Amino acid sequence: MSDLADFSLADAWETIADVVGDAPALYHQDIVRTWAEFEERSARLASVLLAHGVGHDSKVAHYLYNGPEYLEATFASFKARAVPVNVNYRYTDAELSYLLDNSDAEAIVVDTTFADHVERLLPSLPKVKLVVEVGGFVGIEGRGGVAWVGYEEAIAAAEPAPRIARSGDDLWFLYTGGTTGMPKGVMWPHRSLFGTGAATFKNFKLRLPATLDELAAAVRTIHAEHEAIRLLPAAPLMHGTSAIASWGVMCAGGAINTLASRSFDPAELLEAVQRNRVTNLTIVGDAFAKPIIAELERAESAGSPYELSSLRLVISSGVMWSQQTKDALLARADVLCADLLGSSEGVGFANSVAKRNRPAPTARFRLGEHAQVFTEEGVAVEPGSGERGLLAVGGPIPIGYYKDPEKSAGTFRPFGGRVWSVPGDWATVDADGTITLLGRGSVCINTAGEKVFPEEVEETLKTHAAVRDANVVGVPDDKWGQAVVAVVSFEPGASAATADLVAHCRETLAGYKVPKRFEVVDVVRRGPNGKADYRWAASVASGA
Repeated sequence: MSDLADFSLADAWETIADVVGDAPALYHQDIVRTWAEFEERSARLASVLLAHGVGHDSKVAHYLYNGPEYLEATFASFKARAVPVNVNYRYTDAELSYLLDNSDAEAIVVDTTFADHVERLLPSLPKVKLVVEVGGFVGIEGRGGVAWVGYEEAIAAAEPAPRIARSGDDLWFLYTGGTTGMPKGVMWPHRSLFGTGAATFKNFKLRLPATLDELAAAVRTIHAEHEAIRLLPAAPLMHGTSAIASWGVMCAGGAINTLASRSFDPAELLEAVQRNRVTNLTIVGDAFAKPIIAELERAESAGSPYELSSLRLVISSGVMWSQQTKDALLARADVLCADLLGSSEGVGFANSVAKRNRPAPTARFRLGEHAQVFTEEGVAVEPGSGERGLLAVGGPIPIGYYKDPEKSAGTFRPFGGRVWSVPGDWATVDADGTITLLGRGSVCINTAGEKVFPEEVEETLKTHAAVRDANVVGVPDDKWGQAVVAVVSFEPGASAATADLVAHCRETLAGYKVPKRFEVVDVVRRGPNGKADYRWAASVASGA
């Protein structure tokens, strides 16, 4: 990592605010905040954190929807050298409690919608010192036994925190699902986060800045000679696809456009693209692309097509993005469609780029600049050999999982004298350098970008009195990429309605983990060693 810049993202964003303070940084409905306003509000929030003992290496959980507050809270945490922690707002109390405890959260920035959830859990979270409530604050002091303040009220009352010395080793946590279903905290150092933005600068024919002076010069050049990027992350910022893309755009002096709807609304998205002249869009495969195309077709039929001339780049990561939906978009907008393979543990594994008159076949990817395919022994797979290997990426990567050295060693592995991120995806390399992705070595299900681990769902199902055994698999689905399907057997003489099984799962599981369908069999097949036969279960689920 020694070749990467040794400054934090707070240092970078402060530099940008000093250089292009009047330029837009945040768009949200009718809110437009300049870089100077973004920096000042974040500095005031950093003062609130520091005043409550939340400082260097303290963990700050962001339990929020998309909005300016998510970005300001991130900047404020970075300013205080605290560690932002993403929280999936679909989590149940049990999942939320685990994450907040595992991350050692000392502060929580929470949307008022979830305030009651947090208050219920505070007695079991003794490390939490401060809760900052976004929207709807009613001024109850000491709610839940800790300092509890309103977001806007706290910012208005605080003075901006002074700028302090920081490091490229400061951290950002990206929590992702684990093999047992419980989330793991991926530790991203700031130097690596900044390093992932090399392609953004390259698009402006600039090299990745190595110092803050070089960054200031690069941002001046971008704003003087080019059009700064305006990114709309359609997926939640709590996910890596939107977050890492946003950090990269901000590091180049761009602006982030967030949407207000609590669920995906393609009309709202397209209106924002049109109104705010959005240049870049991040989506999650066909799960987002198909509704967007449907809304474009509806508007065309109504005689009021959307104006998309500002849009230059659409990025997808997480689930399948079919060539058919790419073609439908390209027929309406002259953009680059970049289908990227990445994970919480690394970005830039592989990519597939399509544009008008140059289609890219579905699920065909080319290795990224810092990527390679290795055998389990660490030997590079020869292109065209047909040998299966593990997809790995080097360059700017995380340093491991928080408080989990065993899993860290299994994912961040030394091959050929350097450390690579190896999340477990298998692939073959064709003679022309393209790869065929075979899937995760585990049986992780990817449903609309969310990771679901079968064991967790199976164990939940088996706590139902009527269920004898269960296997959970993912089957191809046009809407979700993969749909969660349970193959279950009942106790002798027992049965349960689908609605009952769904209700049982929802008691402890986030909604996206609940099976979309249940297939009942006499006996759930297992191997001689007692392990689940997922191939058989998948055939049952797919055949049905």
